[in-house]
Amino acid sequence: MINKSSVTTGVKIYIAGNYADAQRVCREFCFKYGACVTVTPTEYVYTGGQEAGVIVGFINYPRFPKSLDEIQDQAQELAKELCHQLYQKSYTIEGPNETVWFSNREEDNRD
Repeated sequence: MINKSSVTTGVKIYIAGNYADAQRVCREFCFKYGACVTVTPTEYVYTGGQEAGVIVGFINYPRFPKSLDEIQDQAQELAKELCHQLYQKSYTIEGPNETVWFSNREEDNRD
């Protein structure tokens, strides 16, 4: 048995939408780009409501280690695709040092 290690780095995408559809989008993305992610169903509860969604996780997988920048770039590309295919207007990407919220809502993009 062999073992490998890599610097611990995780990035998560938080987005509302259908779990099965999110799995499909992630599967297509991983096949196309050679990635591996987790897809966890979740419920978002907020002021005035709630909705189903997913948390998509990236780790620095020791078999194929990547830099934090490479992982974040992949997460951003997948998040954009999820946003489009799950018909969402926003999502959040949480990294080890920063959490960034992205929105396509007209009311959020006014100057």
